[in-house]
Amino acid sequence: MHILLANDDGIWAIGLRALYAALVAGGHEVQVVAPLTEQSAVGHAVTISLPLRTREIREDGFAGIGVSGTPVDCVKLGLAALLTRKPDLVVSGINNGANVGVDILYSGTVSAATEGALLGLPALAVSVDDFSPTDLTEQARWTEDFIRRKDWSAHPKGCLLNLNFPAGPMKLVKGLRVCPQTQATYRDWYDTRKDPRGRDYYWLDGVIPREHLTPGSDRALLTGGCITLTPLHFDFTDWPHLEILDREMRSWGLGGGVGDEEEED
Repeated sequence: MHILLANDDGIWAIGLRALYAALVAGGHEVQVVAPLTEQSAVGHAVTISLPLRTREIREDGFAGIGVSGTPVDCVKLGLAALLTRKPDLVVSGINNGANVGVDILYSGTVSAATEGALLGLPALAVSVDDFSPTDLTEQARWTEDFIRRKDWSAHPKGCLLNLNFPAGPMKLVKGLRVCPQTQATYRDWYDTRKDPRGRDYYWLDGVIPREHLTPGSDRALLTGGCITLTPLHFDFTDWPHLEILDREMRSWGLGGGVGDEEEED
């Protein structure tokens, strides 16, 4: 396969390098377009007020293009200007830290894959439930095997797959589970600290409370030692509430709404 590989941890990140090596070893044609600096939790941000600059990175066993922008910038620029032909698949990762539940809205990793899906390509986001991994070779090889065996020709347009590995060695993994994302949200707090001049600054921290997790959802299964796989699409319309809202607006005397068609003069 011809694969566009991106991430949000930056072009020097251990996860991207491991996945690149595994994909190349698997016989895939891999073109890396990734941020020059870490872009974690930037979501679907796009650079519109500054120019994007690129830097070709060539090292022993690795080649890629670094971009002075966001993960979504990398995919957009790669597809529109840097790649000579359209890839068969967009892959983003392997990210340091899981991307489950509401993380998909914050994650640059998932957003890079989302951009590929929005542009009509099969897409895969890959993460590991560990913020400081030292070796992701096994996870990368597992991902390459998954990519090679998956029938991407039958993959629905506009859908991306969100793959998460549990922390720890692969020999302890309890298998793959296809599952929904958790609907539980973070309980956040800020650590208040002092800088050298005595001024306050704030550092975000938080957890998804275990007691709020639905059994069988991605966060619960990942914590239990399973690999999780969730199909995502980004139609944010709340369809059940759409008709309720329409009836409410009609009761106000406002015209137009669900099912209405414009009458021709």
